[in-house]
Amino acid sequence: MATSFPEIGDRPDDLALAAEVRLNDGQLARAAQYASCEEVRTGEVLYRVEDDSVDLFLCGTATLEATIPSSDNGDDHLFMTHSPGQFAGELNLLTGQRRGLTVRVAAGGTVHRVGPEAFRRLMAQETELSDLILRAVLARRRLLRQATEQNLRIVGTAGSAAGMAMRTFLDRQGVPHQWLDGGSPQGAEALRVAGLTEDDLPAALTSHQATPLVTPGVLSQQLNLTYRRPGRGSADLTVVGAGPAGLAAAVYGASEGLETVLLDGVAVGGQAATSTRIENYLGFPFGLSGADLTARAAVQALKFGVHLASPCGVTGLDTQGGDHIVTLMDGTRISTRAVIVATGAEYRALPLDGWTELTGCGIYYAATDLETQAVAGRPVVVVGGANSAGQAALHLARYASEVTLVVRGADLGARMSAYLVERIKNDPRITVLTGTQVTALHGRPHLDGVSLATRAETTKDQRIDCAGLFCFIGARPATSWLNGVLLNSDGFVPTDRQLSPEDLGPAWKELGREPLPYETSAPGVFAAGDVRLESMKRVAAAVGDGASAVRSVHQYLATL
Repeated sequence: MATSFPEIGDRPDDLALAAEVRLNDGQLARAAQYASCEEVRTGEVLYRVEDDSVDLFLCGTATLEATIPSSDNGDDHLFMTHSPGQFAGELNLLTGQRRGLTVRVAAGGTVHRVGPEAFRRLMAQETELSDLILRAVLARRRLLRQATEQNLRIVGTAGSAAGMAMRTFLDRQGVPHQWLDGGSPQGAEALRVAGLTEDDLPAALTSHQATPLVTPGVLSQQLNLTYRRPGRGSADLTVVGAGPAGLAAAVYGASEGLETVLLDGVAVGGQAATSTRIENYLGFPFGLSGADLTARAAVQALKFGVHLASPCGVTGLDTQGGDHIVTLMDGTRISTRAVIVATGAEYRALPLDGWTELTGCGIYYAATDLETQAVAGRPVVVVGGANSAGQAALHLARYASEVTLVVRGADLGARMSAYLVERIKNDPRITVLTGTQVTALHGRPHLDGVSLATRAETTKDQRIDCAGLFCFIGARPATSWLNGVLLNSDGFVPTDRQLSPEDLGPAWKELGREPLPYETSAPGVFAAGDVRLESMKRVAAAVGDGASAVRSVHQYLATL
């Protein structure tokens, strides 16, 4: 019977209790069946910070110490002690990231080493142990993020576009790090020691190297977040896009025995991860943030053995021949028997001068805690008339001095759920302007105001001051990379019954069948979520799409 755990809170006592789990004799014996027994000596280092190894170490008679390196080249800080019956390992056991801790032997004895493949078998076959290990490594990740000293330090300017991009990337990926503002004494000293200047911001600093002008792509390479070829060299299923639809497809595919690869060009969670609060998702009566929901789904996917890579851009798809070939931005080619396209949509921008320049410097497409910190205590504008805009306005009202919600349409309730409309109308901190649009942006290098025009008035455009413009005006399907698959005129992907006989090529005649549910014009390529033509554009519907598409994948693979 599976062990059931309550939610892990952020209180140090709760986290420590979860992180320091001890296996009983029976549990340790079962886990040791997946391991090789080794004798270790006091002082021996089993792995160091930034090592690529992802072995799990079960303590037989040995005692191990996990330490965090000091940022000033001093003595390492003790993070945790693992005594007999406990184990050494972090979330990188699932993610494949480089190690965030150093583990050495405090008292010699025996350890049981579980390699990567054996670890995945253990997680798949031992439900009770899987729950214990998963809960422990999640708690350790939170404790590591709360630690004051981190091996990875990012020095940057929080208000800059590059700085915001780095902070968003690190937050969405859940990477433990320490952020230092380049203008602070600590940031200036860190730059001096590393031999860098403010012209090198943002910079990534570790105990081994300093990386100037670091980008999410470069850092993901250093952290091993990019694609790593599965053991077999090919995949049964490759899912492109890690929003709710892609995550659901990966979870169901991997849990049902498919060698599954999950790729996302930006960060896990998609647009859903930027939602501050989702209150109508089944099973969560008190609501939860999109980031929390999708982070849980990502861990669930990793638990079942999904090979997750993010950020990992996809540039093309070859559907000719036997297996499909997915081409990544760095030229890597992934051979896969089936593909699920779940790339969702890309944010729409307003056609205004300076938009690109101010993106990340006052213009935002999300209203998470990172963005609200940048505008706290100052006025903001939210643009849009659907649920995402309403949720953002309510969330921002808790932090900004005032919120102006700009809606192009005449009726706030036309595209927004009734419960959100009611809350917004009753919130004195929010001013709603319907029939209004943004006509100009003011301020460089940071946004400090916008001009608004109201259709009902012929007077001069009104300028209002604001520190942030939050844009939620919809999105277009992210299908520019998708070749060999029929798209409609707006770029959405038609599937199954939406495809006419004229849309299907000679390959279908040879197959002697019609497209399966969620299958596109290319046999073995499926679409799920917002990218699919006439999809519902709701998180729950996207999850259903992803799960249902996997059923069709199984039917397709059975015909090969």
